[in-house]
Amino acid sequence: MDELTETLKEMALTLGAFKVGIATTKTLAGGPPSADLSYVLPEAKSAICFALAFDQSLIDPYFKKEDHKSLDTNKVRTTTLSNGLAFEMAGFLQQLGYKAVPQAANFVYRMDSETGPEEMKPPISHKYLAVRSGVGYFGYSGQIITTEYGSAIALASVVTDAELVSTDPLPEEDNYCDGCKLCLKVCSSGFVDPVEKVTVTLGGKEFSYGKRRNYSRCGYVCGGMAGLNPSGKWSTWSPARFEIAEKEEDVPDLLNPDAQIPALQAYLERPIKGGFFLALSPGYRLEYTCSNCQLVCHPDKEVRKARYRMLKESGVVIQEPDGTRRAVSPEEAKEYLKAMPPERRKLYEEVTEE
Repeated sequence: MDELTETLKEMALTLGAFKVGIATTKTLAGGPPSADLSYVLPEAKSAICFALAFDQSLIDPYFKKEDHKSLDTNKVRTTTLSNGLAFEMAGFLQQLGYKAVPQAANFVYRMDSETGPEEMKPPISHKYLAVRSGVGYFGYSGQIITTEYGSAIALASVVTDAELVSTDPLPEEDNYCDGCKLCLKVCSSGFVDPVEKVTVTLGGKEFSYGKRRNYSRCGYVCGGMAGLNPSGKWSTWSPARFEIAEKEEDVPDLLNPDAQIPALQAYLERPIKGGFFLALSPGYRLEYTCSNCQLVCHPDKEVRKARYRMLKESGVVIQEPDGTRRAVSPEEAKEYLKAMPPERRKLYEEVTEE
């Protein structure tokens, strides 16, 4: 098993990962349901978890509103590559006579939850595997952060009945998350609670991160249905400026097919380029306009601060009739929308009937 473990770790790194770890049923014992490997493989003994990095050189242009497409494409294809890596490693194990099940990086959810995939519960949490096996730490946002690339990464895993040798968690004293909470400042949706934290226990070790609120908050902004920050001074790459609810009870249920949500209807009528294909998403497309909390985090705090400044100074995105987006000043954006015919303007903001 030592030899097989080392071979699989080398395989992950050779195929494109920069970090790999091994978690076992023992090291995950006592964890939440999505840490239970037997859910996807009753005979499971261990799991290989690995991380692939997004191109760091594309993050600054993204935050400056100079280039959306390059990082959009890189994130989508890095995520797809991580899926392929999991598929290839699972096939390798199967050829050796073991059972192995690849776990997609994202967008696959449990079907047997109370409301099916709408609860957005993953079969297995890559994040639990990652922190327990030493791939990375939890940042305050709940993203996995790494000493190499921050949280600008994609995670995927393979669950197997091979009894692989577990790897240790990283020493907590080396976790660079200092509670700066810039991940919260770049989030216009208020998705993560600024005070309350969640603690999970995995194999007798505790891990904590900020408590997450209604997931529709994240979907509303990260999904492109709203983009204007409550300050009115900057936006995500979404050209929409529908109101972002402050109270939890006012957050729209994006997965309710009977809900009448103007921002959602407008989203479906706007031209979308790039992004992910997601079964739960309206129109089966997930417009990639934010991920700010994931992209702002970097081991160097000065880099984090610089990225935050870039975002605050980047302006507000507007969309041309052909779908092209560009950033302008908040004042220019207001004038641009005001000059639109009412029917087109409804694609971007609430229009009051006079």
